[in-house]
Amino acid sequence: MADELVIDCRGKEPRDINSALKTHAPEYDRIVLKNPDAKHYIAAGLTEKVEVIIEGSVGYFVGTMIHGPRIIVKGNAGWYPGDNVTAGEVIIENHAGDGVGQGMYGGTVVVKGNAGSRVGQIMKNGTVIIGGDVEIMTGMYMMGGTIIVLGDAGTYTGESMLRGEIYVLGEVEGLGKNAKTVEPTDEDIDRVWETISGYGLDVTRDDLRSLTKIVPESKRPFYGGSDMEEG
Repeated sequence: MADELVIDCRGKEPRDINSALKTHAPEYDRIVLKNPDAKHYIAAGLTEKVEVIIEGSVGYFVGTMIHGPRIIVKGNAGWYPGDNVTAGEVIIENHAGDGVGQGMYGGTVVVKGNAGSRVGQIMKNGTVIIGGDVEIMTGMYMMGGTIIVLGDAGTYTGESMLRGEIYVLGEVEGLGKNAKTVEPTDEDIDRVWETISGYGLDVTRDDLRSLTKIVPESKRPFYGGSDMEEG
């Protein structure tokens, strides 16, 4: 297997870029995409365990429905980076728009800067890490997995969440329906530190003692239930 392939994306349609990725991913350890010019759907549906480095900003749905690759965006991302990921990593070096990691089934999505609203909405499993602030409705309808926010979170955090957990290091402007705060345990702090420590984020383990942990108030919110027992 060869080490690296460089693809110039300028003037190419997203489907042509993705076709080249799928063709060459089995042959290379790393593929570098130059001049992405904020195109949408880059690396959609990629299933090879290859590292894809995108040298610039991307549009909507980068890394949607991937299963296996490690995608690094050296710029910003638009809406829905890491949508419906089942395995692998999507790492945004700067900021991202709305819907980071929506509908995830597994894998990890990292935004080192700020992100928009509805981070991790309807996610089923996996991990979302935000190095900065997030806007409203983080974790809306989430069914599992973990969201870690190292900055502040907006209003309606945890709106109608059913499973999973949200950790916020900064201020939480307000909780959504069926969300409550609990004290994180030492095991929680250890797990969060292990999860984030490999991504070069500006935080120490001692900082994590200020985490707020947010969990569902009820596992059956639409049926009038209020207990936290597993069903």
